[in-house]
Amino acid sequence: MKQILHFLKNEIVFSIAFLAAAVSCLFVRPDAEYIGYIDFRTLALLYCLMVVVAGFKKAGLFDYMAKRMCAAAGSVKGLSLGLVLLTFFCSMVITNDVALLTFVPFSVMVLSMAGADNLLIPVIVIQTVAANLGSMLTPVGNPQNLFIFSTFGLSMGDFLKLTAPVWVLSLLACTVLTLAFTGRKDLQGALHIDAQESGRPSAKQLCVYAALFAVCLLVVFRVFDWPVMLAILLAVLLLFDRKILLEGDFVLLLTFICFFIFSGNLARIPSVSDALSSYMKGRTFLVSAAASQVISNVPAACLLAGFADDVKALLLGVDVGGLGTPVASLASLISFKLYCKAQGAQPGAYMKLFLLLNFALLVLFCIVCKLAMGV
Repeated sequence: MKQILHFLKNEIVFSIAFLAAAVSCLFVRPDAEYIGYIDFRTLALLYCLMVVVAGFKKAGLFDYMAKRMCAAAGSVKGLSLGLVLLTFFCSMVITNDVALLTFVPFSVMVLSMAGADNLLIPVIVIQTVAANLGSMLTPVGNPQNLFIFSTFGLSMGDFLKLTAPVWVLSLLACTVLTLAFTGRKDLQGALHIDAQESGRPSAKQLCVYAALFAVCLLVVFRVFDWPVMLAILLAVLLLFDRKILLEGDFVLLLTFICFFIFSGNLARIPSVSDALSSYMKGRTFLVSAAASQVISNVPAACLLAGFADDVKALLLGVDVGGLGTPVASLASLISFKLYCKAQGAQPGAYMKLFLLLNFALLVLFCIVCKLAMGV
């Protein structure tokens, strides 16, 4: 029982999703229609992408990229900007949470070696913002994008038209914030990181995972169906690296399934369905951004997709809604946990700056989206 309670405490979003699904089952008894709730394409893509990204990390690609960037930095300001932009751009491909899992610990190590421990809080907070905003550009940048892209059958061109303008503003905002919060202090030889220290990434592993990533992208672009992708990935990795098949975030997949069940059941309760449909009309952006503050943007996308009258407003609402509270995006909780493990961590100071920047940016992006994007 203690282990179960510990798990539920650490996986609060899954706990909420499971409870919501269980309660909804009291109103709509399980039947054959339940299987239709689940978007297997989204789940398969999520799993395959998580495994491929774990493969790239195992091959040493991200560590090598980060160390090359640090070796080229000439000042703490340049180093800080490099760490933030590396997180921003990588999140478009490897997802926001994986980008933070990869680069936040590295930032702690590098800034400590550079004698710039005072910059840990601003750099990691801005990295978190960068991961949440940078990931919005592509369908594979975060789980809610992949879900919406798949559910609404968007083309890549249509998707980029919706996200690119806000993404460009996000890049500018992250750059300005980093330059504003970091000092002018030179490295003064305190940082001695050579890109060769960790060795070059394994060419064999990179080729295998690059090929598998290409297969995933072909499914994203609807060149072929997800069962083919899953079969290829399983066949290759069972021969090449079977242990990495367990690297997927299965709790996240279960969370998705729970919210699929919850939202599917809500759609079958006439009073709830009518109320949500009525309230969402003309308010999709604000409702999705507000819901993200409470239940996180991934489950908000799953819950509201069936009632949204505007895919653009829903997509921008849950992506911008990743700003704000610490639970608005699962990635934000990940970076906070990683920071708290650093020596001399100050959780209170971190959260103060986190809330200040996130809510300021949330207000800014909501205004921009309403006035300039017409959502």
